[in-house]
Amino acid sequence: MVGASALAPAALPLEAAQIPAPPKESSGTPKIAVSTGDTGLPGGRGTPPPADPTAGPRRVKQLGVNHVLGGFGGVPWTEESLTKMMAPWKAEGISVDNLMINLSNDIIYGKTGNKRDEDIEKIKASVIAAGKVGLPVVEYNFYAHRAMEGYFEEIDTERGNSSWTGFDYEREQTGPPTQYQTHPEEKGMKFKDLPPLPDEGAHNLDEMWTNITYFLKAVIPTAEKANVRLALHPNDPPAPVSRGSQQIMGTVEGWKKLISIVNSSSNGITFDCGVTREMGQDPVEVCRYFASRDRINHVHYRNVIVIKPYERYREVWIDEGLNNMFAVMKELVKNKYSHLIYPEHPRRLDYDAVRGPIGGYPGGGSYTAIAYNVGYARAMMQAAMG
Repeated sequence: MVGASALAPAALPLEAAQIPAPPKESSGTPKIAVSTGDTGLPGGRGTPPPADPTAGPRRVKQLGVNHVLGGFGGVPWTEESLTKMMAPWKAEGISVDNLMINLSNDIIYGKTGNKRDEDIEKIKASVIAAGKVGLPVVEYNFYAHRAMEGYFEEIDTERGNSSWTGFDYEREQTGPPTQYQTHPEEKGMKFKDLPPLPDEGAHNLDEMWTNITYFLKAVIPTAEKANVRLALHPNDPPAPVSRGSQQIMGTVEGWKKLISIVNSSSNGITFDCGVTREMGQDPVEVCRYFASRDRINHVHYRNVIVIKPYERYREVWIDEGLNNMFAVMKELVKNKYSHLIYPEHPRRLDYDAVRGPIGGYPGGGSYTAIAYNVGYARAMMQAAMG
């Protein structure tokens, strides 16, 4: 019979027992977040929600993540609608800290008449509601056209045939129509040659800068009063011309111009270190420029391999690629960035593909892959804070 003393754990050396715990997230640090759609459960893209409304929040909480972001339609937002949306997450101790708001074509394309001003008033009302429920960041896009037709799936043969998302400006449309190709007659055309869509038209930089200036000067004063920050997502993919339209957020110079239109911390960007590299820029330098000015209101944290800037790249696993992810994280911490970091665009795994919906882009993944990204990003953050 083994004595009780033999089963007792060996005493740790004093110095081992006193090793401090890893740094924790707090109000003054970055915060790892995932999307409300990263749970691997039904509830998006026209599918019915899961029978258990606590299942998604619980899966997020099990990753040690206490902050989420997402999209939310139905403008104008109200205190009631936002509170209802946030309730199942709040019940699990998770804070909703960033929601994407959709801007109408009248706003984006600067259509004259009362409709644009009416739509801007809905955005202002939504921002006021966000402030009242404690939603700190409202994210938005201002694409003349998003170049998603250039996306396709690539196989990572060195990583067990998991999948990347590729982009190619020269890619031929293969058909039949999907969310990435809308017209069957375009089969065989290269993406760079695709014509403008009837409901979008073609727009130059001067037009788009005029339109967003009108929007920002109307909305940013409201955001300041509501204590809400706006975060404009960069053009992703950053194609030079997309269905005949130039893109205001397709260059770092465009990002810099944006924050100069209204000088306010409420007028900031989503800093995407993947897009930064896709444009051939150094994410650490770009991060330093915007973070030191307190103009980064949200972060997308991902890695890429670039074959030709702007035109041909691969969105790869977070631990491979051209970005020094630790250097990016250290720059954020150094500049006292304290908003969300989203380790987005998980890669496709067989394990996820056979278990539930795979969202996002061709080659995109789901819950298991986002769990990997979260672990990697948290390790980078703890090391940078330590």
